[in-house]
Amino acid sequence: IRLATENEQYLSELSDQAGCFKEPQIVEFIFLLAEKWHLDQLARYQAVELLERFMIKQVQQICKSSRQNVKSRDQEQDSSWSSLKDQIYSTFVLRLVSCIQLASKLSLHYNIVNSDTALKFLQSLKYSYTKQELLESELAVLRTLHFQINVSTPLAYVELLLEVLGHNGCLLPAKPLHRMCMQLLDFSYLARDTIYDTLLKIAIENSTPSKLQVAKFLTVKEDFMLLAVGIISTSVFVLNPGHWKQVVEHLNCITGITSQSILEFSYAVLKHIVGSTTP
Repeated sequence: IRLATENEQYLSELSDQAGCFKEPQIVEFIFLLAEKWHLDQLARYQAVELLERFMIKQVQQICKSSRQNVKSRDQEQDSSWSSLKDQIYSTFVLRLVSCIQLASKLSLHYNIVNSDTALKFLQSLKYSYTKQELLESELAVLRTLHFQINVSTPLAYVELLLEVLGHNGCLLPAKPLHRMCMQLLDFSYLARDTIYDTLLKIAIENSTPSKLQVAKFLTVKEDFMLLAVGIISTSVFVLNPGHWKQVVEHLNCITGITSQSILEFSYAVLKHIVGSTTP
């Protein structure tokens, strides 16, 4: 219930820029770094979500500054706004690393990315940051997010729903199913745009959605509960197709998400896994 309420609140307060910083290249960069530093899966998803929320706040600051400049027509403020944009571009990799560091500290995993490890990596990319600048970067992320960094990720939804399914008597192989869910969750992050583009076209029954339809679909793209049920449904279909219908019915009862929506999400994921257009 807590996660469902949290999900609804997040969707009700959704920024227009939501998802802009979950591009495949950014997600892949974070995933590869997390793997390099032996972080658990929770840490990598949290790093993606932290960076997304932090960068959106930064964009909002730019937009606010821009509106003020238009009103004042002040050349000095115009220069200040340009400087702020340049600073965001130039510090993006540093902020990304800071988000991974913070996520590693939130995780129960024993591997924490310390400043020496982070600096060594940044230096390998020809950046010349100091430990003080690295610390200030972490503080900048913390302050911008008002120290609210223990954000939920789709992984929490997946694992909770798997637990509820087991409690409800769905006799599924727990470890293989969990492993498949993690693989498909990774895939859904990396192929996010193509999966949701397919889902949108299915929903509107049209291959050329309007800008308004794309904008309204944003809440679907950011719905962690829908993503979780879709990932579980697809995983069961791959591993135990004979149990698939039963699991979809259970997921419908647990979450209230319609069986049709779950089916459509699974189709969108499977389509891009196998590269086929056949239902």
